[in-house]
Amino acid sequence: MSEFRIIRGGRLLDAAGRAAPLRDILIRDGAILEIGAPGLAAPDDAEVIDAGRHLLHAGLVNGHTHGTGALTRGYRDRFNLELLLLATPARFANQSLEMKYLNTYLGAVEMAMKGCTLAFDLTFGLPVASIEELEAMGQAYRDAGIRAVMAPMLADTTFYRGIPGLVESLPDDLRALARIDGAPATERVLALMGEALKRWPHDRDHVKLGIAPTIPLVCSDELMLGCDRLAREHGTVIQSHIGEAKMQAVSAIEKYGKTMLARVDDLGVLGPHFSIAHGIWLDDDDLRRVAEKGSSISHNAGSNMRLGSGIADARRMLEFGINLAIGTDGAVSSDNQNMYEAMRAAGQVAAVRQPDHRRWLTAPEIIDAATRGGAQMAGFDHVGAIAVGKRADIVFLSLDHPNWMPINDPSTQLVFAEDATAVRHVMVDGQFIVRDGRHLASDMASLADKAEAARDRMLELNAAEIAKVETLEDAVTGFCRGLSMKPYRVERYAAFPCGCEEASGFAATPA
Repeated sequence: MSEFRIIRGGRLLDAAGRAAPLRDILIRDGAILEIGAPGLAAPDDAEVIDAGRHLLHAGLVNGHTHGTGALTRGYRDRFNLELLLLATPARFANQSLEMKYLNTYLGAVEMAMKGCTLAFDLTFGLPVASIEELEAMGQAYRDAGIRAVMAPMLADTTFYRGIPGLVESLPDDLRALARIDGAPATERVLALMGEALKRWPHDRDHVKLGIAPTIPLVCSDELMLGCDRLAREHGTVIQSHIGEAKMQAVSAIEKYGKTMLARVDDLGVLGPHFSIAHGIWLDDDDLRRVAEKGSSISHNAGSNMRLGSGIADARRMLEFGINLAIGTDGAVSSDNQNMYEAMRAAGQVAAVRQPDHRRWLTAPEIIDAATRGGAQMAGFDHVGAIAVGKRADIVFLSLDHPNWMPINDPSTQLVFAEDATAVRHVMVDGQFIVRDGRHLASDMASLADKAEAARDRMLELNAAEIAKVETLEDAVTGFCRGLSMKPYRVERYAAFPCGCEEASGFAATPA
């Protein structure tokens, strides 16, 4: 087989220019060697790929997901963050290594079939995943064909201890049911993480191991500092949930006397290797800190709405010069792994936040966040664009599809009209992983059977813990709802716009 491939006759998306001119792309050993007008010279033995009647765009980058959730997708409709944090550990428990591989593989296949070629996956942990499990889940991404940062979620404090006053609010009978203590020792968590980083067997250009101190409220200062030390020693990246929900923002003020982001910054762990998932409840001082330290934010608009957490001010983030990514969040909190939907949600919530359309996100800004921005955040400099020197991670959209009839502004249509149904082929390193809409490595009927069996087994094993959680639900969510009703003043910001501030207990200063 020739080391050269030439893609001919496709319309290459120029997002910033809002155009899609006809271009040929010459690939050598998986890297883009040259891009030119139709008729571009190529070696005689180059494999020719006909891209006529297709729009080509860079593989999408999912800036925040959880490979833990595919087997529990769609099990609940009304579902906020405190419910998720309370309920999902019981449903996630007792998974075999094979189940954890299957969870990860299902999500990776879905992303591949929907045009995503790189994911930042905050994967199993809580309390801690074994090295064998991490390596198996990394293999799931290799087998599915897409790239990933695998960042196990770490904590050394329980959910109950992470919310000031929650334990004390529970009556004695409920307190006896709750798993209030029992988090692993900090030293054990860091030792396992360090050993996993040393032993990581996978090609780091495809799947690298990151670190995810899951939420600062459930991570001691020692754990946060240890994660930062390991990330710097091993040249990898960190992501943490910060400013996701108002109840957490209020809890941080009560626990630290300052915002969660300010506390993290005071520890000295912010930097280009550090990214923030959600970032809804961040004020201007928080955003300034993020910008000054060169950290990134994954904007997960669909999940933020699904969980009722609020609307992040992505425009303000860009004004501060923060590198922005787009994420779906996990299948538990956003139900699917469709980056086209995540981009569309980012555009829609920008319009809902405030009436001045000149401050809404533009389609080119959203596309940039969903490609280059996500790749930068993940530390994958070799992807994120169709450009000379980059790896050939390319999505082919059929133009013989209603989404593209006719083509007016291709950037706007990619964000607001495309829904993954026009995805025809997906290429990683110049090799097809999806061809004619089919994931080449997967038997979908077999996958469905395995998923059904795994779901049934998990429900059987976890029935008792799930029942405990259902008993605790009203008391825990009632306490957290009370936190969310407390005033929380954030300069120039309203996470619940359009007259909802009074109902949420939120006081906003007009811009």
